[in-house]
Amino acid sequence: MQVVQAVIFDMDGVLIDSEPYWAEAEQHVFRQLGVKLDPAITSQTSGMTTRAVTELWFKHSPWQGLTIEQTEQAVIDYVALAVLERGVVKKGVLELLQQLQSWQIPVALATNSPGSLMNTVLDKLQIRPYFQALCSIELVTQGKPKPEIYHLAASKLGVASEHCLVFEDSVTGLTAAKAAGMKVVALPAEHHWHRAEYDQAESRLKCFSDIQPEHFRAWGFEQK
Repeated sequence: MQVVQAVIFDMDGVLIDSEPYWAEAEQHVFRQLGVKLDPAITSQTSGMTTRAVTELWFKHSPWQGLTIEQTEQAVIDYVALAVLERGVVKKGVLELLQQLQSWQIPVALATNSPGSLMNTVLDKLQIRPYFQALCSIELVTQGKPKPEIYHLAASKLGVASEHCLVFEDSVTGLTAAKAAGMKVVALPAEHHWHRAEYDQAESRLKCFSDIQPEHFRAWGFEQK
């Protein structure tokens, strides 16, 4: 078994329950532009970059008035405001970060969100000191499901990919981390819990608070 030497967290849906904010932002911004939101498309957007989501909706229902870039920024601004007004750290996150810190396990953040929003979340949740490396979408040429951002995070921590454990909520992120050669613990949304794609993860958790000492040993933490 490969020993875990570093941990990498996704952000949206893992550290903070922000997925509803993204859904609200899509409803607010795209409907104002006259886009008829198709639930079949909405269900595909979890874990995608904001640019990819914006381009997907534009392809589905082209609009006038705002550029792709302006529309993307409007979505990000909406989510950032929601984080500032309502954002709270997910249950069990602080306890896990504190545990990893006590074990001197380096920790990174790898998110498809832009750096501005990443910083808003870290400051709102007051968890920035726990992270030794921060990777946002601007630092890579291709976001998740490509593995580039996870390779970057491992490189910043100075740890080989096969010695990294990732916490992810989306299939997009799970695919990226697995492609990077990393172990993955999945935290699917309730309505995605039984999706077969999550079977490739080392574990599937409903909440960080469900982690028991035997989990750490099973994942490959030494003497934990």
